[in-house]
Amino acid sequence: MAAALSRALKLPGKKGSELGEYDPLTQADSEDESEEDDLVLNYPRNGLGRDSCLGTGSSKLRGGRSGRHVGAEDEAQEDEEEEEDEWRERLPSKSRQDRDDMKGVQYWSHRDSGRDRAGEDRGGSGALGGAGLGVHSSDAEEKRLRMKNAVRSAFFLVPLVCAMLLVLLCAFLIPCQKGELEKRPQWERALGDAGGVTPPALALWDVDGDSVEDVLLGVTEWTNDTHLTQGSKIYSAVALSAVSGQVLWRKVMQENVMYIQCGLQYGTQPSPVILISKSIITAVNGTTGKNLWSVLLKNIESQAVLLPDLQGDSVPDLLIATLPADEALDLSLTLISGLTGAKLGHPVPFNLTGQGKLIGPVLHETQKGAHYILFGLGNVEAISLCDICIRATGKLPIIQALRRKDPGWEGLKKANSSSFIHIYRGSERVEFLLPLVAGFGNNHNSLDTVSNLNSTKSDWVLVYGSSKLSVLRQKDIHKEWTFNSAPIHSQPAPGHFNDDGVLDLFIQHSAKGIMQAQVIDGAKGHLLWTAEFVCPRLVLETSAISTSTGQSAFLFWASEPIKAQRNVIKTTVAPGVAAGEPLIRKLFLLHPAYPTILLELTSTTDTAVTSAVSYQERQKDASYITVSSRPTPDSEPGARIVKSMSLRAAIAKAQIVRLVESNKTGEPVKPGAFEVNKFFRRLSFKNQ
Repeated sequence: MAAALSRALKLPGKKGSELGEYDPLTQADSEDESEEDDLVLNYPRNGLGRDSCLGTGSSKLRGGRSGRHVGAEDEAQEDEEEEEDEWRERLPSKSRQDRDDMKGVQYWSHRDSGRDRAGEDRGGSGALGGAGLGVHSSDAEEKRLRMKNAVRSAFFLVPLVCAMLLVLLCAFLIPCQKGELEKRPQWERALGDAGGVTPPALALWDVDGDSVEDVLLGVTEWTNDTHLTQGSKIYSAVALSAVSGQVLWRKVMQENVMYIQCGLQYGTQPSPVILISKSIITAVNGTTGKNLWSVLLKNIESQAVLLPDLQGDSVPDLLIATLPADEALDLSLTLISGLTGAKLGHPVPFNLTGQGKLIGPVLHETQKGAHYILFGLGNVEAISLCDICIRATGKLPIIQALRRKDPGWEGLKKANSSSFIHIYRGSERVEFLLPLVAGFGNNHNSLDTVSNLNSTKSDWVLVYGSSKLSVLRQKDIHKEWTFNSAPIHSQPAPGHFNDDGVLDLFIQHSAKGIMQAQVIDGAKGHLLWTAEFVCPRLVLETSAISTSTGQSAFLFWASEPIKAQRNVIKTTVAPGVAAGEPLIRKLFLLHPAYPTILLELTSTTDTAVTSAVSYQERQKDASYITVSSRPTPDSEPGARIVKSMSLRAAIAKAQIVRLVESNKTGEPVKPGAFEVNKFFRRLSFKNQ
């Protein structure tokens, strides 16, 4: 301030470039502000632009010396104009835009160098106030730059790391999934002795609460203890863990277990397991195997039929058919309380004139909501459940809905019959009568209300005369269609082969060492698929399994297929058959998407006598349970082998078997192996 006042008054004192002269007006603040004046006066020499700033502290200095700052700006402008003229003379051929660019480069170069020198000057005088402010500004700016660079690096590195993780997941997760697929529960256990090829009692139910259906099996074992009442045999029912095959519990029985049924609802209590022998019915705790109740009957001939609640105790009741060995006696139906096992009234006898295999009993609910029981010997008869209750107890059912009768069905009664409704009567005996329901039989005698709901309201599959297959309409008991075949030796398996939404039927028959498998259209009775195999007669039910494609996969046992080429059947003999060697039986999977392809899942010399399918909803997989008879080299009885196999794991290792060979030599066989493997590896299974 004193210097400015001295110049304005033109007092003798300190001059701009001369040193050593004394100015009384400026001497007071010359010592404090000399360094600041040097910074301001040296501004043009430092090469800083007109619009640049010196940080937080320098802006205040410029505000305090506006006159000298304007002069400094004029000098800077003159210097820039002189430099611009020099560049124009040196670059006469450049365009105006290029010259402007060069001018900008020179300007920013001078500005940056000036900043560097100014920073050095400010850094060297740390004791002054202006220099301290400059250092603080520089540190703050450096921190901001470091922060900005860190943020930029984070924005770059985070997506990069995420992308790398995604690549690693894609690279390693799929092989791990395949490895986990191969590690799914698969086990084999020898349990008891084989009693020929008679199928043992088999059922599936979750008894240990792990959400996976366990295996319940009737077992017969030989013992050397001669004082047992049953001679040298011990009969029992065994529950096996579906995960490991370990025994969960064992229940010793007095007689051979003919049927094991599960799913009877007891409210909040554990679901009981019903064990049926020839003369006793026992209910045991499904978790522990301890007795709940038992009832004595004679000559039990059928499994239990699940009925609606007849007593009002909120527990479904049961119906059992008994048939004495003496043909002079009649077939009887007995009602049993599902809660206590007590007989409801007395057995209801029926005089059946037919002969042959016992059919049923089966519960059916008509479209009018009336309940009827279907049963018979060689023929199929029906009687109202209400009439059975009246004849057994002398009372009407407590539930009003059970008193209902269907006028359409009642009109089918003959004039000479007061109780029977004739479902089928003919000269040819009935071999099989089963509901036309997908997956029927896969749960093996389940008493679960949900699984029985559709079975009681469907049409029926009727096999009679050993070689005739028909579908009966439940609304009017008329045949929808009839298909003539060779003698059918096993129960048909309903499943979806085509896309019409109607269940089709897989059947098989054997004769002269040749097994023929066929799929019949459920809507019209036409042949959809057929194949022949070298195999002796094997009475084993085919399993139809629902898949993710909406169609069903069919599992059946056979030996080597007899391939067809150019519509000419070539009969062959399986290796080892003529020489008397053990026959190798193979488990095949057929899917409608590739009708000329079979997957060979496994092979064995054991004789499979019964099988079942257990579903795992979480894994979208299914386990195929087989009970086989394994021969022994000596004269002792063979062993009973129980085996569980994951279907998806088996498919991953399966072999492709082609039923039709290529017509032209040298042409690739279609479909290709890669296409087939890709389809089946993506295939998953679900409950019906």
